[in-house]
Amino acid sequence: MKKLLTLLTAAALILCFTACGGDKTAPDSNSDSGVKTFNVGICNYVDDASLNQIVDNIKARLGEIEKKENVKFNVLYDNCNADANVLEQIIANFAAENVDLMVGVATPVAMAMQTATEDSKIPVVFAAVSDPVGTGIVESLEKPGANITGTSDYLDTNAIFDLIFTAKPETDKIGLLYDVGQDSSTAPIKAAKEYLDKKGVKYIERTGTTVDEVSLAANALVTDGVQAVFTPTDNTIMQAELTIYETFAKAGILHYTGADSFALNGAFLGYGVDYANLGVETANMIADILINEKNPSDVPVLTFDNGTATINTDICEEVGINFDEIKEKFAPLCTKVESIKTAESFEN
Repeated sequence: MKKLLTLLTAAALILCFTACGGDKTAPDSNSDSGVKTFNVGICNYVDDASLNQIVDNIKARLGEIEKKENVKFNVLYDNCNADANVLEQIIANFAAENVDLMVGVATPVAMAMQTATEDSKIPVVFAAVSDPVGTGIVESLEKPGANITGTSDYLDTNAIFDLIFTAKPETDKIGLLYDVGQDSSTAPIKAAKEYLDKKGVKYIERTGTTVDEVSLAANALVTDGVQAVFTPTDNTIMQAELTIYETFAKAGILHYTGADSFALNGAFLGYGVDYANLGVETANMIADILINEKNPSDVPVLTFDNGTATINTDICEEVGINFDEIKEKFAPLCTKVESIKTAESFEN
């Protein structure tokens, strides 16, 4: 009996030590053994087609880089919905989570992150900042300085107005629709006024800071008798586009804008960068800083070819424009002319 008890005890001890030894060598199911993990905090400014497309492509590209480089990007995502207080809290949360890098989508987010990280020196990569030098986010495009760099959706305003007068050379009154509080609109609206003043064409400014105000402004432009409306890469107007596009279409007024997402949501034309590609290149920049330990101050701000015109064929039909004919007119002035139909969001 004693021998049996001794054998059972020994067997139990062997099983115990074997199990304990197994715990030490087996990989933890809740972690990526041997894989370096980076925490990335992404904050979006508002929920709109362009900015959402950027975020989606950042995430997708980071996923591709994970597989290629054998790393892990733990993405923390939030949206401040244009609320400065919420934005401040999101950035504080990112800092508390010890993120390795912050991503600011749109100018207000980038500016807030720049200020919040001055002491901590957490790297910041921005996306879709139209005028990074003019807003003081970077010292120059080539040498950003400090701990921040990113991608710019700089808008060639003159190119859009060349399209307006190519479509209708007799145009003599244009509406400028924007939000005075949007930094992304400041430089393009100034450029638009200079262009029109030089050409001797009258313009009427209408602004709004909410969807309701923008709707009122759109109705006012119809009453003003404008023949075309220009809007830069303005996030406030972008949010309102689905509400206002029918107002312009019914009046036969063509809405020329600074991004293809406006055309997706009902504007006649969106001209500017490919936001999907901008998101991909932003992700590449994030990876370069984290994996290759590049200093943001030495990474040039990336700008893009602004030569793609996206035309809404639903609006063409409603206002009596032949898409093939207008495409032929615009082609010499653009890198590419594409068509799109009205929808709420881009297809994945």
